[in-house]
Parts: sequence; structure tokens; C-alpha cells
Amino acid sequence: QVRLVESGGGLVQPGGSLRLSCAAFGSILSINAMGWYRQAPGKQRELVATITSDGSTNYGDSVKGRFTISRDNAKNTVYLQMNSLKPEDTAVYYCNADGVAVVTGMTVRVLDYWGQGTQVTVSS
Repeated sequence: QVRLVESGGGLVQPGGSLRLSCAAFGSILSINAMGWYRQAPGKQRELVATITSDGSTNYGDSVKGRFTISRDNAKNTVYLQMNSLKPEDTAVYYCNADGVAVVTGMTVRVLDYWGQGTQVTVSS
């Protein structure tokens, strides 16, 4: 099995910064893409940012220029640096690992995983 362990959420004032981390643990051979999604109360889950194993990134329109995603392939870890935070960034942030090649017994399976979520609150 694979576990995604998120950290770094919390309360921050508008204009402030936070850094989220998500590490994947398990019998992992490779991970295609890792990323962050968020869900605010009463809203659908939306894309924040993703990054592939070769470093290609994709950002949601609302965070472009403010958030930066990065990744350490050797540690199976993805980071999200969030700057110039706004109250509308308040949400539960979920880590996603897509296309995870996992050793299960004598086989390799390719699966997707989600973290448990970490709360980010932007408020004065």
C-alpha cells in the first residue's frame, strides 16, 4: 500500500505565505505526476497545481503567479509554496499522486492515491 502524508497547513494572514509538503511512502517504483487540489466549503474540488516526473507544471488560473509547485523525485515528495495568500485560498488542500507504480507481491500495479487533506485558512 501507499500512503501520502501531508504537512504544512495552518492559519495565515492575508498576504502571508505557507509551504505544503506531501511525501509518498510505500513500495513505489515511480510516480508519474504529483499535485495539489483544494476544496472549499460548498464548492467542488479544484486543481491547484500538478508536476510531472520530468518537471512539467500546470497551475489553476486562480493561483498562477502566486503559488509554486516543486518536487523531489528521490524522496517521492511534492511541495507547494503559497505566497500572497488571499481569503479565497481558504480550503482543504489534498495531495494527489497519479500513475504510481507499486510493487504488490510479484506484480506491479499502477494506481492513483489521495492524501487525507490539510486545512489552509487565510484570515485576519
